[in-house]
Amino acid sequence: MTDYAKLDAWIDAHFDEEVQFLQQLVQVPTDTPPGNNAPHAERTAELLKDFGLDAEKHAVPAQEVKDYGLESITNLIVRRTYGSGGLTVALNAHGDVVPPGEGWTHDPYGGEIVDGSLYGRAAAVSKSDFASFTFALRALEAVAKPTKGSIELHFTYDEEFGGILGPGWLLEKGLTKPDLMIAAGFSYEVVTAHNGCLQMEVTVHGKMAHAAVPTTGIDALQGATKILNALYAQNTLYQQVTSKVEGITHPYLNVGRIEGGTNTNVVPGKVVFKLDRRMIPEENPVEVEANIRQVIADAAAESAGITVDIKRMLLANSMKPLAGNQPLVDAIQKHGGELFGEPIKAMGTPLYTDVRLYVEAGIPGVIYGAGPRTVLESHAKRSDERVVLEDLRRATKVVARTLSDLLA
Repeated sequence: MTDYAKLDAWIDAHFDEEVQFLQQLVQVPTDTPPGNNAPHAERTAELLKDFGLDAEKHAVPAQEVKDYGLESITNLIVRRTYGSGGLTVALNAHGDVVPPGEGWTHDPYGGEIVDGSLYGRAAAVSKSDFASFTFALRALEAVAKPTKGSIELHFTYDEEFGGILGPGWLLEKGLTKPDLMIAAGFSYEVVTAHNGCLQMEVTVHGKMAHAAVPTTGIDALQGATKILNALYAQNTLYQQVTSKVEGITHPYLNVGRIEGGTNTNVVPGKVVFKLDRRMIPEENPVEVEANIRQVIADAAAESAGITVDIKRMLLANSMKPLAGNQPLVDAIQKHGGELFGEPIKAMGTPLYTDVRLYVEAGIPGVIYGAGPRTVLESHAKRSDERVVLEDLRRATKVVARTLSDLLA
């Protein structure tokens, strides 16, 4: 048998164990917010120790985490060095995830297996790649027995809030500086570019009054409605701005949360809404933010007495490909095509991810892992999130073969 066939055979032989590992990861909640994610890191480290893998625990200082709006973050690094020379390849997956929400027909923390799919919050994004990356590493060590280079597993807990206290923190503290990296993704494409994201909190101030004498107040909701209409008009204009990156279409804006007012018989004195503006790789984030602030200011000026506070919550730059990522792309396309029986396209995605932080630090990276063709199919951030176990199996093989090539 070739080394590839031996890698595949090892993964097949240990696949039940891999599935159980993923189930145990899904069964520890990592809802963010509130973001109390240190317990999951502790559990992950315990499970890794059972495989003979020692995880360094890097706890982000409590005050930093609290100031950020979360409760606890412990990032994990597993370092495996095989000899001098060669590349250091990092594999990064995030454990934090949005809360389950409503509409589930399976326990969001159950890890139930039905019709060949494993269900649970983060089953697809991205606890599945805790499993694929861990078992790809184990297969590599059992079969290929590399003699040079090193591999690092980075299991982090801040993707949902932008990654600054996840990979960003590890990179800033000098705890890692790999030559190449692969981040959690899906199985049918290798992603080399992605959108950026700007998130803002907009507070519209008016003046409360009794609804029987509304003229004595200033209606913050009416002011907010004008601002929202102006923003939605921009959303229509964004459709005329197209990206040259395959897989990415145009910029867009979403208002995902609104709250305000005190009671039905009170003129609302304050309304707060949060917006999410996705930026294509060709856009300049500074210009995007300035434009949105101007649109809001102009719309607010149409309502006498209305004032507005704008707070930036997140600015995640888009990811642009670094030239050095080609060995990753080539290996994943070669092995993915063979194992999945179809071409694995190199393309962009409208998501934003932690990978940009590695790329901004000069580390070429791509996104690849266990999952379906689209986010929609995975039910990520929706009810009944799931990963098809056969995708998990084959993606683990693709990653193991790719690591074998890179460390050969």
